[in-house]
Amino acid sequence: MTQLRQRMSEDMQVRNFALNTQLSYLQQVSLFARHFGKSPDVLGREDIRTYQVYLTNEK
Repeated sequence: MTQLRQRMSEDMQVRNFALNTQLSYLQQVSLFARHFGKSPDVLGREDIRTYQVYLTNEK
């Protein structure tokens, strides 16, 4: 598990997110990163916007 994924997982546990919510969020971040072929820690606001447009128009 990457350091970023571990941190996200721990942050969600501290906030008492349900297990299924945690798994869903981790999966969505993974899909986001795979879409760009980059780690999510190097992606920014414009990438998020671009991905949202892609999901709206293509999915």
